[in-house]
Amino acid sequence: MIQNMPQLYFSKLMRAVVEFNMIQDGDHILIGVSGGKDSIFLVYALATLRQRLHKDFRLSALTINPMFPDAHFDTARIGAFCESLGVPYETIDVDIAGTIEQQPDKSPCFTCAFFRRGAVNRYAKEHGMNKVAYAHHQDDAVETFLMNIFYSGQVATFTPVTYLDRTGITVIRPLVYFREQEMRDAVKLHGFTPEPSPCPHDGNTIRQTVKELIAQLETDVPIPDLYDHLAAAMRKGAVGELWPAAKSRKEMRETYYRYKKH
Repeated sequence: MIQNMPQLYFSKLMRAVVEFNMIQDGDHILIGVSGGKDSIFLVYALATLRQRLHKDFRLSALTINPMFPDAHFDTARIGAFCESLGVPYETIDVDIAGTIEQQPDKSPCFTCAFFRRGAVNRYAKEHGMNKVAYAHHQDDAVETFLMNIFYSGQVATFTPVTYLDRTGITVIRPLVYFREQEMRDAVKLHGFTPEPSPCPHDGNTIRQTVKELIAQLETDVPIPDLYDHLAAAMRKGAVGELWPAAKSRKEMRETYYRYKKH
């Protein structure tokens, strides 16, 4: 397959790779592929970079089949697409569906992501791959930023490059400057119809709730560049005045007794 990418898309891809120094000579990058629009475009994007960069690196792709019952998950189509780009492909079964059923008190999304990441990292390490690439885009980062604020009280999101001490694997996210709508448009360029998610919880998640909230705010709140401001707030340099960290009872005891009348 001949890679052909609009200059705007290639520029966004290169900005992420260069700014965060994502790819070096000798890398063997494992691409996590779900079959959805984002990961399919990621395979195409990295195959394009392999063709156009002055870097000597290898690509492989892996799909984790979560084994949801009654789900039609055509990994053969995904494999054929990857191999048309010269990217070796494999799929492995991981009983994530069974694990979710055994842990009804936990978020199914958290359980799925945890075991999926673990399986991908383990596969990469066993096969001598030093990097794992995921297809998280900028909307994912902004949504994660707000989810952390709303649900855990932390100002945090995922980083474009993350080194995992336990495995020695480096996670890269080359699509962090793409908006989700650009993913929808990009996947049409090469005529691949994304594989529907086999997850029975798809579209009914905390992330979906936050996604819809952002869309509603952009529509209903008269704030120019609201999304861009959210994206800018994720940068370390954007942190302004914040309250000091909460003190423990022990830390406050001495001050407390100075205030209290005896």
